Amino acid sequence: MQESGCKLEHSAASKFREQIMSGQWSKVDATLIEMKPLIKHQRHLQKMRYHIMEQKFLELLEDAKLLEALACLRNQITPLRIYVNKVHHLSSLLMITNPKELQKAANWDGKSHKSRAKLLEKLQGYLPISVMMPPNRLKTLLTQALVYQQSQCLFHNSFELPQYTSYSLLVDHSCLRHHFPSITTQVLSDHCDEVWFCCFSHDGSMLATGSKDSCVIIWDVNPVSHKLDHARSLTGHTYGVGYLSWSPDDNHIIACGTDESSELWIWNARTGELRTKMNHSSEDSISCCCWTPDGQKYVAGGTKGQFYQCDLDGNILDSWEGVRVQSLACLPDNKTVISADTQQRIRAYNFDDMSDYNLIKEDHPVMSFSLSTDGHFVLLNVATQGVHLWDVDDRILVRKYQGVVQGFYTIFSTFGGTNDEYIASGSEDNKIYIWHRSREMPIETLCGHSKTVNCVSWNRAIPSMLASVSDDGTIRIWGPQEIEDEGTTGFK
Repeated sequence: MQESGCKLEHSAASKFREQIMSGQWSKVDATLIEMKPLIKHQRHLQKMRYHIMEQKFLELLEDAKLLEALACLRNQITPLRIYVNKVHHLSSLLMITNPKELQKAANWDGKSHKSRAKLLEKLQGYLPISVMMPPNRLKTLLTQALVYQQSQCLFHNSFELPQYTSYSLLVDHSCLRHHFPSITTQVLSDHCDEVWFCCFSHDGSMLATGSKDSCVIIWDVNPVSHKLDHARSLTGHTYGVGYLSWSPDDNHIIACGTDESSELWIWNARTGELRTKMNHSSEDSISCCCWTPDGQKYVAGGTKGQFYQCDLDGNILDSWEGVRVQSLACLPDNKTVISADTQQRIRAYNFDDMSDYNLIKEDHPVMSFSLSTDGHFVLLNVATQGVHLWDVDDRILVRKYQGVVQGFYTIFSTFGGTNDEYIASGSEDNKIYIWHRSREMPIETLCGHSKTVNCVSWNRAIPSMLASVSDDGTIRIWGPQEIEDEGTTGFK
């Protein structure tokens, strides 16, 4: 008070708290009368008095002061004329002499600091905040300060919640760049041609890559070493593999080809067995797809006007005519699909009532997009413009990210890190650009590929792991730098 000039609470409230915690019940009642003008509703005063007298009554019973407890019940609780059923229950407790049985029957913690603290918290609910400070207010304020500091840290990329033991409020929290994916930890060269697409499974245990060599490779992620091992190859795709989509349970994966491909393949990702091959017409174009959140259906489309909703056996359940699809994503509601078309739009399609409407209109072709985990934001790679972030709910452009070189190649960007705080994109200048979602300029530029970087994918289970694929035929895994003085690889 002397330093800040801020008055925490009314003087009577401090006295009231002390009397409650020390069990000075006669003084508590007097202080409650003193606080009467501060309590908005008379009914609240009656309820507060009941809860206080209830605690007093139970403590007298535990102390085997039966006559005093009976007097409290008759003279102080019953005249309040509230909670009649509870009063009847209290009277039945007079027959119990064992303290443990009393506590169990009353659902009460006994005569203790704990039960009095619970009483005080209950009483605070009837008092204005200006009268008595809410419980644990200092802890709440400190936590808010730590959360705010984390939100301002460009390189905070951890699932750990703020802890007073790990942060000091004496200095602002700041993570080192060393903990951020910034160096190549592994180069994978198992494909024999350009690699067009990559995506981690939802649980982060597998990476799938698709290539011009017509092969899908499933890689296992070692949870300890964070190294990837070639698990299995899925072959036979006629036109190469330009798009992949994991089922919600990560058991299956869909592979699509280029605009010239009419085929769609559904593989069991864990066994390598082909479940379904869909090919309805050789004139079709099936170049992108997405699973419905329940995993029972999928949607597929292409730039020649095919747009299908299918079951897992490849049977068409519904379709839209003449929609030239560039990219697809299913919203969490399990019925709405958003699609980028060849008219520079993002439109929403409801397969329940077969309605559709515009969401976003760009001035240049949308080459690809990705949806945030919560379904509220969409990240667009726009021809000659770069990467744009849109709010799906409010349909507004949030931010344009600078640095990336985006022509008319299909390049895929991704949300990533903890809580989708980061954005990463490939680029035609052979680099990977990473932005903090709130900043337009990149916070990290990763070099290593020798040709266009077509796609990047962030491991949602291991926020320090990023994968990229390129026309140079390689897959690069990115992680944090080693920290020599800690004697660790930096993987947490």
